[in-house]
Amino acid sequence: MNGPTSVEICSGAGGQALGLEMAGFSHAALVEIDPPACATLRANRPEWQVFEANLHGFSARTYKGVDLLAGGVPCPPFSKAGKQLGADDERDLFPEAIRLVDECRPRAVMLENVRGLLDAVFDDYRNKVEKQLKKLGYIPGWRLLNASDYGVSQLRPRVVFVAIHKDAAGQFSWPAPVSKQPPTVGEVLYDLMAERGWRGAEKWRGRANAIAPTLVGGSKKHGGPDLGPTRAKRAWAQLGVDGHGLWDAPPDKNFVGMPRLTTRMAARLQGFPDEWHFIGKKTAAYRQIGNAFPPPVAKAVAEKIYQAVAVRRSFAIT
Repeated sequence: MNGPTSVEICSGAGGQALGLEMAGFSHAALVEIDPPACATLRANRPEWQVFEANLHGFSARTYKGVDLLAGGVPCPPFSKAGKQLGADDERDLFPEAIRLVDECRPRAVMLENVRGLLDAVFDDYRNKVEKQLKKLGYIPGWRLLNASDYGVSQLRPRVVFVAIHKDAAGQFSWPAPVSKQPPTVGEVLYDLMAERGWRGAEKWRGRANAIAPTLVGGSKKHGGPDLGPTRAKRAWAQLGVDGHGLWDAPPDKNFVGMPRLTTRMAARLQGFPDEWHFIGKKTAAYRQIGNAFPPPVAKAVAEKIYQAVAVRRSFAIT
């Protein structure tokens, strides 16, 4: 592989992996437990080595010296929508991520999660993670990033944890927001809404004149492919979108009322390119999309990590 390499855990449908690729990283391995998400990764990038596996059984020892360990560890332990059990939640995979860091000793670590992780209730948890990484020789930091600051048409605040090995930490800086405002929902989705000749598409574009609320992918335990709780549905309605479900196709020529999104529309609002295809039925595909880390945000952070590790790739980590 040419250039810096990465191992990615909890890869999902590839939002972060795609952003890393855009930033110049080559993937040595991707680990994901969800079969439809693994099928999506393989369909879009047959050359990627995808492990469909439980992270607890995965070893990173064969990837010792990789440049970056990245991933989007499960968010329910820290989400305000749940009980915020943190370390007491069986889905907490930060300990596994730290184990893998110890095994492969990458030059950098990048983990993404929900903003609830920065709540005061998790101060001790974050401090523990930092101490463990510092003991392994890394300089860690947390940052709340809004997707809309990096060209994505939704606010989508996410916490990004970056730890750079102390020998290269001085080369890293967080990405600055782009100066240009992201396009509105109407601007992003107009061509898709008008794809079947819908006569109301132009009027709808004028109504959808703001960025989107944060997309949610839903869990396997609750509900189907809708756009979130009541408050979110109200926000979507202000943009002229019916948030009670998703459609298989855009509105037809004579449709009257508020249209629903398709999975392709949702994916575009997440920053995925149109050629990125999601495998599985509508609910499974939307879950992959809604839970993804927007590729443009991942790219912005990964570019800064790339600069740091590329400058000092000659140093050895032991």
